[in-house]
Amino acid sequence: MRYFFALVFICFGGMARAQSGNAVLSGTVKNKTDKSAIAYANVVLKKSGDSSFVTGVVTDEKGQFTIQNISEGKYMLEISRIGFNTKSLPFLAGKLNKYFDLGIIELTPQNTALTEVTVTANPDAVTNRMDKKTFKLGDNISQAGGSLLQAMKNLPGVTTDESGKVLIRGSNRVTILIDGKQTALTGFGNQAALDNIPASAIERIEIINNPSSRYDANGNAGIINIIYKKSRQNGLNGKIGFSTGLGALWMKEKNLPGIRPQYAATPKVNPSLSLNYRKNKVNAFFQGDYLYNKTLNRNDFAERFYSDGDTVRQQVLRNRITTSGTVRTGIDWFINNNNTLTISGLYSREVIKDNGDIPYYNSNLTQQKRLWKFFEDEVITASTVAATYQHKFNQAGHVLNISLNYTFNREDEKYFLTNIMPSYTGRDTFMLIADQNVTDLTIDYTKPLKHGRFETGTKLRWRYIPTDMRFYPGINSPLDTNAAGWAKYQEVIPAVYGNYIYESKMFELEAGLRVEYVNLQYNVNPDHNTYKSDGYNYFQPFPSVRLGYNLDEHNKLSLYYNRRVDRPDEGDIRIFPKYDEPEILKVGNPALRPQFTQTIEAGYKSSWNTGYLYTAFFYKLSNHTITRIGTTAPGSDIIYSVFQNADKAWNTGMELIANQTLSPVFTINVNAMLYKNTIGAFSAENKYPVPVTYSAGRETAWSGNIKLNGLIKLPKNTDLQLTAIYLAPDIIPQGRIARRFSVDFGAKKAIQGNKGELFINATDIFNTLRIQKDIRGTNFRVISTDYYETQVFRLGYSYKFSQ
Repeated sequence: MRYFFALVFICFGGMARAQSGNAVLSGTVKNKTDKSAIAYANVVLKKSGDSSFVTGVVTDEKGQFTIQNISEGKYMLEISRIGFNTKSLPFLAGKLNKYFDLGIIELTPQNTALTEVTVTANPDAVTNRMDKKTFKLGDNISQAGGSLLQAMKNLPGVTTDESGKVLIRGSNRVTILIDGKQTALTGFGNQAALDNIPASAIERIEIINNPSSRYDANGNAGIINIIYKKSRQNGLNGKIGFSTGLGALWMKEKNLPGIRPQYAATPKVNPSLSLNYRKNKVNAFFQGDYLYNKTLNRNDFAERFYSDGDTVRQQVLRNRITTSGTVRTGIDWFINNNNTLTISGLYSREVIKDNGDIPYYNSNLTQQKRLWKFFEDEVITASTVAATYQHKFNQAGHVLNISLNYTFNREDEKYFLTNIMPSYTGRDTFMLIADQNVTDLTIDYTKPLKHGRFETGTKLRWRYIPTDMRFYPGINSPLDTNAAGWAKYQEVIPAVYGNYIYESKMFELEAGLRVEYVNLQYNVNPDHNTYKSDGYNYFQPFPSVRLGYNLDEHNKLSLYYNRRVDRPDEGDIRIFPKYDEPEILKVGNPALRPQFTQTIEAGYKSSWNTGYLYTAFFYKLSNHTITRIGTTAPGSDIIYSVFQNADKAWNTGMELIANQTLSPVFTINVNAMLYKNTIGAFSAENKYPVPVTYSAGRETAWSGNIKLNGLIKLPKNTDLQLTAIYLAPDIIPQGRIARRFSVDFGAKKAIQGNKGELFINATDIFNTLRIQKDIRGTNFRVISTDYYETQVFRLGYSYKFSQ
């Protein structure tokens, strides 16, 4: 704690800077007397404060007009035509809508009185919206050159758990999107690829804590939308970059006796290239990245205590080399002013080579009971092909989008195991191939209204995952060969939604309903020794409501409610035991059912010229909570960790984000989270390898985290950033995780007329980050500390070019 409080006083500056788009205003001007269209009327937009001219247009032959690129603020719209009285409409471009439709505006022939119409909404100087916060990764200096997962850990409200999964407000039930779509690369419960996507490829990240009914209903914690870089400038332009680094420069903990050395001074290499070419009606884009990462992926020391008095000391050492390449390309065809067709593709290939040892000793390290050596050769390929057609009606913001998205992922995994026992040595192998096929057909329709907009649409998803696990046992093999075979996962989800957004000067409303039908079937090898084919279906409504009240121009209140679902992923119900750690096995559960969550949240936002304050209070209630439960079989010390549905869980808390520019040189950003996790009493039966019942009482714990980001702007286009993160102790399934603390530093300098950029940074500069857990079962306890690689120093360069 003393390190944490010391850093509170030395941190300066903020990282989070959201973006807001410019608004578009449209309408139709008609004669009030005979309702005929008035062509060539002057439509002028002026600032409401000083009446200064902003922009203007002329109506077409149908009396229609469109004004684009309107910044947030208050305006006065004047419509005039010879022979008619001029009409003035106060107008305010708010933050909820990009498109405003004034409908029909009637001009009265001269000498006729006018009735003034008012269009208002409250402007907001805060750089992050209350329903969606947007962060540019270019502002995250301390994580430049690293992976996307590393960059996300510094974002407000985002943390990672002991397995590296992303959490929002303490929950890992997060939906990850790429350019607004779920893909096999990061979606459907698989977040491992986030650590192999270079942050250099990403333009920005959107965090949506309370998604509307427009989004899929899965993910109770919210949505993270990853936006790839893309430009639409005329001609050829692009960016080339290169970064390199070293990790694990200082050893955190020495090995147990008799195993291979830990990786040290691990190299990192990341070249990247982005290109964009636009001419006339065609815009082509390309993004290519390569990542080489040698890392000490896991270095977990543990003691297992059993009720019979036995004690086991162990270490899980995993040296990993990962090479991954990602290519994203596509073309936009602007058929005409009203129609656009976009075809894009994404391909990724990741090769993982793991060499590891797991020694098992008695309590005083005088006897080696077992040495488990493994080599993993895994290749993960992912590809996505998408076609999107957009039709813009004559009214600005009146849009129809139709998209077809197909994504494929193959997990090709081979494990070569050496089981060294005091009396023999066995060699075993297992292989897994799992193919994931997902097809989405989506139709979205948006109609602007005078004070907001209406959205509706439908989506059909078909998902199919065949898996095949093969075991090749050696002498006295520990592999359960009767648990091998094939399994087929199939999911069909049709959905329809409607969403209405209303905005006035003081009041905002967003209300919607999404209805989903889910049919999931999981067919397994009939010879499997424990599990049988299973599945479920349901038809469920998922409402969402957001109310906003503007106290004044700088203060706002919001209230949210939504209902969401977390469906078991294929990996959660996979029937095959995983032997990367032979005495703590992970197994899925085909009988696992969805988890439903209801959320209520109240938010307050206040802004001023040099900063803002955002506070949210939230309450979540989950039914059939998905969690892992560890049990042992009679007469065995092996722990089987199986997914189960607990009963109820509650999450209540508060989030705070404050940003303050102290001077032209110093800015500080603070993100703090305090929450209470409660898991209700429950009883569950682990069926693998034999039925064992586990019961737990009600458990409650307070936890939280705080992040401090400081930015110092020095002369000559030089920026410095310091980031400190503290995660308080928290409860996890069957146990607790201890506090975690780290500090990151970064510096960048613009050169070559701001076309080039140099950066240097370091993550976990004090080498303090480690994961300590205490897990308790019916007749065992496991205390562990993972000293995996967290400290990395990087240096990089990028250059922008155009023709």
